[in-house]
Amino acid sequence: MAELLKRPAGTHGKVHDITPANAGWTYVGFGLYRLRAGDTVAEETGAREVILVMVEGKARIRGAGQDWGVLGDRMDVFERTPPHCLYLPNGTDWEAVAETDCVIAVCSAPGEGGHPARRIGPEGIALTERGTGANTRYINNIAMEAEDYCDALLVTEVFTPNGHWSSFPSHRHDEDDFPRITYLEETYYHRLNPSDGFGIQRVYTDDGSLDETMAVRDGDVVCVPRGHHPCGAPYGFDMYYLNVMAGPLRKWRFVLAPEVEWIAERDG
Repeated sequence: MAELLKRPAGTHGKVHDITPANAGWTYVGFGLYRLRAGDTVAEETGAREVILVMVEGKARIRGAGQDWGVLGDRMDVFERTPPHCLYLPNGTDWEAVAETDCVIAVCSAPGEGGHPARRIGPEGIALTERGTGANTRYINNIAMEAEDYCDALLVTEVFTPNGHWSSFPSHRHDEDDFPRITYLEETYYHRLNPSDGFGIQRVYTDDGSLDETMAVRDGDVVCVPRGHHPCGAPYGFDMYYLNVMAGPLRKWRFVLAPEVEWIAERDG
């Protein structure tokens, strides 16, 4: 199995390039550009649909034969404001010219051409509280199941306050058995505030055949091919992550880890 923890390849240019081939799976792709003002990048979507997420900064973007203007107004991801995003179907291309230093995430999955190119956010994306107590976190849903923008992609942002847990109670989505559970591969792009901090992510299966606990740093990506995958933000360090999920069915159904079922029952 490919290593689950991916460190960025430098601080400028394309610093993450996770593909189904190098991740050892079938559906999810994740790329990340860190650009300086004036930089230009361009890609073709090929057989894949893409959501571009302006994580930080501003860029002028052309894609699918249209000029979408300047996207982005969040200069620091921990502002927690809604992101500017762009959906592009398979068989198109895109180009971004950085207006400021910026971070652009490229989320991808197999596309069927079922949806047109469109802007996503910031309108219509509202920061939503989830969980209770030290399990409280805040969600920006970009393209989850309720948003019918995509063929396969599910994309969301999560802000976890310091001292809290996230993606918890522990759950898995690694079987194709709808409506009980769906098979979804997943990536986590992590950011920490302050940036010299760290977070914790564990990826484990019930039978123990996979059990890895990783210290994640600012800018790391964790790949979740199967199993449960909770995150922890130590006191003093807020955590952000951008999730990308995809599988054979665009539904998010999960099963809790046996040891945490009582927590979900208690908290509702």
